[in-house]
Amino acid sequence: MNEAALTAEQSRILAKGPFPDYPFQPKHLVHPNGLAQSYLDEGEGDPVLMLHGNPSWSYYWRHLVLGLRDGYRCIVPDHIGMGLSDKPNDEAYRYTLRSRIQDLDRLVEHLGLGDDLTLAVHDWGGMIGFGWALKHAHRIKRLIILNTAAFPLPPAKPMPWQLKLCRDFAIGEWAVRGFNAFAAGAAKQGVVRPLAPAVRDALVAPYDSWANRRAVARFVQDIPLAPGDLAWDLLEEAAKRLPSFADRPAFIGWGLRDFVFDHHFLKGFAQALPKAQQQVYEDAGHYVLEDKHEHLVPRIRDFLDRNLI
Repeated sequence: MNEAALTAEQSRILAKGPFPDYPFQPKHLVHPNGLAQSYLDEGEGDPVLMLHGNPSWSYYWRHLVLGLRDGYRCIVPDHIGMGLSDKPNDEAYRYTLRSRIQDLDRLVEHLGLGDDLTLAVHDWGGMIGFGWALKHAHRIKRLIILNTAAFPLPPAKPMPWQLKLCRDFAIGEWAVRGFNAFAAGAAKQGVVRPLAPAVRDALVAPYDSWANRRAVARFVQDIPLAPGDLAWDLLEEAAKRLPSFADRPAFIGWGLRDFVFDHHFLKGFAQALPKAQQQVYEDAGHYVLEDKHEHLVPRIRDFLDRNLI
């Protein structure tokens, strides 16, 4: 079911605003488990499904929504536990990649988005989006790929110690949930151009307590690195299937000063999608849409306008 009024969590977080460049009225879907997932549904036209990662939320996509909504339908969910969505405990929700894919499947069907989708992904959004595509590849007609992954950690890329600490050690979860180290750190270290204080505050606004940082920690703990990890089979299959998307238009926008999704990951996408249009920035970080939205959003709009479905 979809409620017209704001949920308690939507109201609570939005009361911290107003957030710069986020003039949207979020909607929500109540899943069978009773959890409300917030999402944006802005504009009309061919749907562009934008999937955020960790530790961001739909706010990350705001500039692209503003740049597209006069000609495209922009669908931007907040994953459960993130953004304006409900933030359940571990008994009420299983924080795994499979759960994320299932949530996305329900949302896409609920909204009747059809078979002419543009998939836009960033960070964990890549694994969620391409995981969903394992059963729905025919519905994806165009790709927008920003600093993300859809394949295992490249052999030449060492696991960053920050992620290893948060993934494998109790002290890492303590830092993430007790001090908001991951979200606050990303808002500072994930950009080259320092964010305005109000923008930085907006990015971390949903993650304002130990309980409300649970999903941030669980995302890191779910990173698949080897067979036996819960999401490994999905990531391995997504990697095998990625080259099959080479026959459709793809745009790759990348900030090279990303200590996780660096040139090794860019190379993986470029090899799998050799015809993809690339816009690579030497002076942009993980949050490439924060560093380069003035240039990147028009480039993405031009890509979509020139590659009509």
